[in-house]
Parts: sequence; C-alpha cells; structure tokens
Amino acid sequence: MNSHNLSPSHQKETKQVSKNTRHLTSTNSPNSPNGPNSPPRIMIVSDAWHPQVNGVVRTLNITASMLSKAGYQIELVTPNRFQTTEVPFYPEIKLAHCSIRAIEEIVKRIKPHAIHIATEGPLGMITRHFAVSNGIPFTTSYHTRFPEYLYHLLRIPPALTYSAVKWFHSASAQIMVATESVKKDLEKLGLKNIALWTRGVNTKMFYPRPNKENVLPFPRPIFLNVGRISEEKNIEVFLKLDLPGTKVVVGDGPLLTTLKNKYPNVVFTGKRHGEELASIYAASDVFAFPSKTDTFGNVILEALASGLPVAAYPVAGPIDVIGKNKVGFLNNDLQKAVLDAYFAKSSGFISQNECISFVKENYTWTKSTKQFLSNLVTFNLIKTY
Repeated sequence: MNSHNLSPSHQKETKQVSKNTRHLTSTNSPNSPNGPNSPPRIMIVSDAWHPQVNGVVRTLNITASMLSKAGYQIELVTPNRFQTTEVPFYPEIKLAHCSIRAIEEIVKRIKPHAIHIATEGPLGMITRHFAVSNGIPFTTSYHTRFPEYLYHLLRIPPALTYSAVKWFHSASAQIMVATESVKKDLEKLGLKNIALWTRGVNTKMFYPRPNKENVLPFPRPIFLNVGRISEEKNIEVFLKLDLPGTKVVVGDGPLLTTLKNKYPNVVFTGKRHGEELASIYAASDVFAFPSKTDTFGNVILEALASGLPVAAYPVAGPIDVIGKNKVGFLNNDLQKAVLDAYFAKSSGFISQNECISFVKENYTWTKSTKQFLSNLVTFNLIKTY
C-alpha cells in the first residue's frame, strides 16, 4: 500500500505492534499462496476514504499504515480505484462503480489471508456477496449509526435501516465496534461475535501549548467544536447555546454557509489540519460534542489529549469514553454539560494533566491495532483458487 508517513509516536507504536502482535502465522507455511515466509496479507475494503475527513478514514489510514510498517502487506480497496458517483450535497463522499468480478480479480491477485469489510456501502456490499458466495470468512466493522444518520438526512425510519444493518453484519465472522454501548446495541438486534476495536490518539501532535490568545484572539472562554458541519452532527444545538465568550467551529460541510450567515457571532474556521488544528484545540477551553449519531468520536480523544474537558450528551461514544471519569460532563442538557465542564476546569476540579493521562493510559494506536489484528479471521485461499 502507499502508506502515509507516520509521526515519531506512531513509528514507536509500530515497533510495538511488530514485536507483540504478528500472529497471522499461517503465512509462514510452505503451502502459503505466495511461498514460505511471505508477509501476512490483509485486504481492507472501505467505501469511506480520502478526500473524506472523518474518524473512519483516520482510523483505517493509521491502522493500515502501522500494519504496513510492521511488515504486513495491506491491500486497501477504496473508491479511489474505481469510477465513482458523488453523493448529492456530499461531494467528498464517492460511491464506487464496482463489479463482483473486479473484487474477485483483486482477491485472486493478492490471495489475502484475511478480509475486513469496514463499511456497508457499494464496495462493502459487493465484497460481502463475493465472500458469502465463495464460502470465504470475513470480518466487518460498524463505524457509524446509519439508522440515526439516515433519519437525520432523509427521515427514513430507523427500524428499516436497522434491519439492513442486521442483514449486512449477520454473515460476518467477527463484527468490530468501538465501544461497549454499540456492542450492546448490536446484540439487541440479535447479532453475535461482536468484538471491541477501540481508537487511539497521537499525543505527540495533540497536547497543551502556550500563547493561546495568539492562536484564538477572541473573548474567552473559548468553546470548541471540531467536525463535519452537517445535519447529522447536531451542530446547531451547540450554536444555539447561551454561553459566555466565543464559540469556535472547525470543519467543513453542506451547512457551513447557511450556519455562518445564521450565527455571525460564531467563529467558523473551515477545515484545519495538523499543527494548525492542534493549536486550535490547545487554545480552547472546553470541547463541545453535540453529535448523537457517532459510534465513538475520535475528536473527543484529540480534545482530551490537548487538555480540554469534554461536554456531550450521554449517548454511545461519549458515555463510553467519558463515562464517570473526571475528564468531562455528560448531560441531556448540553448547555449545563458545557458550563459544568468550563467551571470544573477553571476551578481546578478537572486539570489538563488528568485529561492527558486518561487518554495516554487508555487510548493508543498500538492497543487499537492489536485489537484489530486479534479480531481478524484468517483463512487460506489456496483451496478456493
């Protein structure tokens, strides 16, 4: 794969992955499709990929990069390899025009030892069909609450889409989810073989920094939100809150222009990445997370690593990460949660060090990648092809 360069912290974690988790031992068999001692081959299929900027793409990119650096051969099957159609109002989301034959040719060429289907889109559907038709085991992951997501966008009743979710993942040998809450939700649907695949954060990129006023020269306190500016993110609930200081929103999306005009006192920065994004996190006081459709919320970890307490609804994702830990507040009244987080930080009840220590102890990409590897179901395609 063409992996992106890893930061020093990710390079260190890669060595730990290579040392401790290389367990696809079937590749060392003399009968291995590509010969003895060939690297383990993992095929990852995802409808979500660049230019999308979200937690799914970030997680897959970092996981694939770390595995590649650790010696695994990763084959990413994404819309970038095919002709695509853009989703109306979501031009960064591209739906691939892919046939079963195209997937079959990829499988025959690389002879993977494990297949992971990360999304339920066209590529995921076709790969699922191919694998089921040929008796090939595969794993899946459930990254987004699509029933709630589609209800926000198209008002499709969640009961209909939950039936589709159950059908899609029922053939999976192992379903990977980010939190216990989502695991329980899928178990209520009757799904089994559900395993945790948590997330990580780069603490060498996201950390407290000086000169806050130079980065965000606005009246304080600064209440920050980072993410896609769209209906399903529930962003307008945050914008309507009666708060002191300044609200800052980082991100792009179909509602950006409308909300900028509707809320002139809110600072909309547009997309920000890397050091610039990290500096904005560090220059803020509280992180507000109004979404109810995410299964995790990677931005929560970035905020905590930057020393910010988090305010959110008590829903899957925040309730699993924040819970009763002294790093944020959850409340069905988001304004109360935001103000509680601010006063807790300003009074010293929640400290930067507590937030940072929490993520360092619980959320690393090493742990995440180990979980992904241990959840894979391996097989030998030599009997099939």
